[in-house]
Amino acid sequence: MRAQLMMRYILGEMIPTFFIGVIAFVLILLTFQALRLTEFVLVHGVKLTTVIEMMGYLSTAFLPILFPMSLLLTVLLTYGRLSADAEVVAFRAIGLNTGYIIAPAMIMSVLVSILSLQTSYHIAPWGNRQFELLISKLGSMKPGVAIKEGTFSEGFFDLVVYANKVDSTDGHLEQVFIFDERNQAAPVTVIAKQGAIMQDKDMPGHSASLRLMDGDIHRGSDGRHTKIDFSTYDIFLSDPHKEEATGKSPPSMTIEELNEKLGAPGNTADHILELKTEREKRTALGFACVLFAAIGAGIGTVSNRRNVKSGGTVIALGLIVAYYILYVACESLARKGTVTPWMAMWLPNALFTLAAGWSLRRAWR
Repeated sequence: MRAQLMMRYILGEMIPTFFIGVIAFVLILLTFQALRLTEFVLVHGVKLTTVIEMMGYLSTAFLPILFPMSLLLTVLLTYGRLSADAEVVAFRAIGLNTGYIIAPAMIMSVLVSILSLQTSYHIAPWGNRQFELLISKLGSMKPGVAIKEGTFSEGFFDLVVYANKVDSTDGHLEQVFIFDERNQAAPVTVIAKQGAIMQDKDMPGHSASLRLMDGDIHRGSDGRHTKIDFSTYDIFLSDPHKEEATGKSPPSMTIEELNEKLGAPGNTADHILELKTEREKRTALGFACVLFAAIGAGIGTVSNRRNVKSGGTVIALGLIVAYYILYVACESLARKGTVTPWMAMWLPNALFTLAAGWSLRRAWR
């Protein structure tokens, strides 16, 4: 009975703190996108409602990596307060051992882990896909959104586009370079002095083409190089309102679609590595919730550490940064094929498993 009351008491503190943590981390990550989102409104004239929609899709895509971060912060703050207020000592005084005290954190971690897995398998890919489609739509209606002046832009209808000057108001481009790899057997490079986005005036965004003036086309195939000069050349762009306009990127695929794509013929070695890395990292992030909770509970229940309450946020941020650096580095190694995807994406978890074991061992002393 005492154990049940204690568990309910601790869970009652952790659940609201967890959701507050998720919201806080979402706002922090959106802050890093603030400059780009502000540019959409002020420079490109995108409606505020569209920007809010983009923020919603981005927030959804962020959730899988935010869940373990928020859980770690929640557990550290909750158990740090219990330790600082001598409640951990009180629990032990009435006969509750460390296992009972840590149990609420582990129960919470399992629930959050299941939520994280379901989100990363299905919900986050949907958010990422909707964001891709929205950017694609804006790219045809407002080319400045996808084409940045003096920068190679890869998000414009599967084309790599570069322009020295971009006029966001009328879609006029100057000194244009385009690499079209949609037909991988015969990629095309187009260089033109000028270009313009041609839109359907009656239904903007439903039909668009890129008209280039005064340039030449370079095509390579079977070891041969062909050059064609032109005065006007139109590149027809796909309909951004149709999902088949652009193929789904791996982050936009559900776990079932990833497995189906891996089993499909015709995949290149690099694409297989990308798909396997994406699949492994989703599962690894879900399991990280359990590890983060174990580390946080172990640190928080060390009753002689009165500074855990005030230092919980610092400790949490330090562990989050360490995990994220490992996560990004290992993902890069997996995509390059230096390390197998499953080994690379589970290496941070393996290291944090050791940290969790050390933390729990200290708590049991």
